[in-house]
Amino acid sequence: MTGKEIDLLKNYPKSNRNLNERVSSKTEHDREIARRFDKDFFDGDRKHGYGGFTYNPRFWSEVVKDIYDYYNLSDGSSILDVGCAKGYMLYDFSKLNSHLDLTGIDISEYAINNSIDNLKDKLTVGCASDLPYQDNSFDLVISINTIHNLELTKCSQAIKEIQRVSKKFSFLTVDAYRNEEEKDRMYAWNLTAKTIFSVPEWKNFFKDNNYTGDYYWFIP
Repeated sequence: MTGKEIDLLKNYPKSNRNLNERVSSKTEHDREIARRFDKDFFDGDRKHGYGGFTYNPRFWSEVVKDIYDYYNLSDGSSILDVGCAKGYMLYDFSKLNSHLDLTGIDISEYAINNSIDNLKDKLTVGCASDLPYQDNSFDLVISINTIHNLELTKCSQAIKEIQRVSKKFSFLTVDAYRNEEEKDRMYAWNLTAKTIFSVPEWKNFFKDNNYTGDYYWFIP
């Protein structure tokens, strides 16, 4: 089975933020704070991350429907969200079908501690490069804009881990660029990513790490 490039986040709302304004205000100190993935990143000043990370059904409710339908999920299907943050996407999966078997993992202890109440027992603090699950544990493994936050070696390990714990499907998105203009914008805009490639480079990276799942790009 070979994965494909597919935009399963096409119904995620597009931002109206002024990208150039964000770029001009970025500093290495801002990046250092953001990469701690603590309160400052999720619920602190906007220049350090989200500027307030709260649940809103408009973000994921349509996306999870697309994912659910594309992978033909049903009662009992098991889903792992690698980089689940506060569990909002998993919460919308639970609202779509309360009989799904949901699991989330995130590097941020702050995010897990401040996650959706009725999902707390399904969420774990941990790193994508060392997933604490058995081989072939999940019907679908999802990782949205997460593995690129790791240094190259650990990013490679994370891809292999996602492949290992998935028994059927996987879908991930990563920061990428298609031309020099997008590359310049990405490096200026980025707060947390440590591994950023062009689209062809990512495809080769997936192949080199024997990744057979689906994928798409985040391009600001």
